Amino acid sequence: QVQLVESGGGLVQTGGSLRLSCAASGRTFSSYAMHWFRQAPGKEREFVAAIIWSGGRTYYADSVKGRFTISRESAKNTVYLQMNSLKPEDTAVYYCAARFGGVTTNADMQYWGKGTLVTVSS
Repeated sequence: QVQLVESGGGLVQTGGSLRLSCAASGRTFSSYAMHWFRQAPGKEREFVAAIIWSGGRTYYADSVKGRFTISRESAKNTVYLQMNSLKPEDTAVYYCAARFGGVTTNADMQYWGKGTLVTVSS
């Protein structure tokens, strides 16, 4: 059974940092692209960042480029999202997702986690 379990969300002040983790289990993800999406209240789910598991190439939404960093640790089957210089508009539920093959910015994923809430206070 494939599971993606996010952790690391919480409440942080503007300008602060958080690191989200996504622990993946149940299969080998070497042929997958791992993604982070987020959904703010009343808004659609949007792409944040992605990483090709094999090779480590990364992709970012313009809104987070230069502030967020996605990475993976193969030995732990875990993907991270380091978030710096957080803004109130980054407040959302953050979801980890896996897609076989390449990266996409739409929500066409094979597997999803349940999400972790990030709240940035002004």
